[in-house]
Amino acid sequence: MKTKTSILFAAFILFLNFSCSKSDIEKGFDCVGESLFIKLKNSTDATNAKKMNYEIEYRGEHTFKSVKWTFGDGTTETVTTKTVSHIYPSAGTFTVKADVTIENGKLTCTSSPTRSVTIN
Repeated sequence: MKTKTSILFAAFILFLNFSCSKSDIEKGFDCVGESLFIKLKNSTDATNAKKMNYEIEYRGEHTFKSVKWTFGDGTTETVTTKTVSHIYPSAGTFTVKADVTIENGKLTCTSSPTRSVTIN
């Protein structure tokens, strides 16, 4: 029993020595925190009922880089703008996902908000 306790204690001490310090964590990029600043919006186009306009609203302090859109109908599109439009081939309900990439110097973070949209 003493041997197991000694090994566990030594492993714990090694873990503490090699873990990140508070300053290392503060320098890191908090992806969960950044996801709070990302909002996916959509609106149906006024002239075409099968056309959906999408927008990413980002209010964080880092740099918006790109969005990989998955429209739920088998098509994807990657853009470096916060807005995109998509024409659906038929009526139905689709799950849309936006893989939003944010940049902080050389570090990047991707957050993926989703939304269900109905096309008439």
